[in-house]
Amino acid sequence: ENKMTEPQNLNPAKRYRRQDWPGELYENGSFYFAKRHLIEKGYLQGGKMAYYEMRAEHSVDIDIDIDWPIAEQRVLSFGYFGKEPLKEVKLLVCSIDGCLTNGRIYVTEDHKEMVSYDYRDIVGIDLLKKRGIQVRLMSDRDCSKTLSAMQLGCVTKVNVTNKLQVLKDWQEDMGLSWKEVAYLGNEESDVECLKQAGMSGVPADACAAAQKAAGYICKSRGGCGAVREFAEHIFLLLEKVNSARKQ
Repeated sequence: ENKMTEPQNLNPAKRYRRQDWPGELYENGSFYFAKRHLIEKGYLQGGKMAYYEMRAEHSVDIDIDIDWPIAEQRVLSFGYFGKEPLKEVKLLVCSIDGCLTNGRIYVTEDHKEMVSYDYRDIVGIDLLKKRGIQVRLMSDRDCSKTLSAMQLGCVTKVNVTNKLQVLKDWQEDMGLSWKEVAYLGNEESDVECLKQAGMSGVPADACAAAQKAAGYICKSRGGCGAVREFAEHIFLLLEKVNSARKQ
């Protein structure tokens, strides 16, 4: 009919900047509660209505194939905590080589070993301790001298041949459920620990088997901030736990 489109809630001459736009909500269809007479008429909504606003990480529609990687990235960013009630993490166990360090070992002419680490990871460990979370370390090899030089003040176990057994011993000694245990690993020797822990993570450069077993894949590589990043992921869980308690 040669009519022009007229905006209903926007003045094109006085548009918001994108950063200042208050945001929009859309219906995701996750759930509906309606009285029987409405449903019998074929309606899902009607009469007096109220809406529940879901967090972005909890609301992903998978309708076509390109929606899948979006959902996957949401899980990797925010984690999947399962259907069981959330519990506060009280212990983080971290594999040393490839997680706290980048896995490289430098050998001097007098046969002394040197490793590098990221100070951000040390800060992450300190932040975890301040939140009342114990941090314990383990390694397949004897790196006790290196750990002593780093002065982390964490319980450590070196020359470990069975990481899962050490993890179980620590969990039982502390009287924790598996939901209260977090694990950060990067090698095939960490796979069973990653599967058992309530929260599991790996650095970005972890082996394929470890990545497959983990619930969270860091954007940071081992020895380059992965421990700090995983600590932030744990803090996100604590926020969820505190929020659930308040509700």
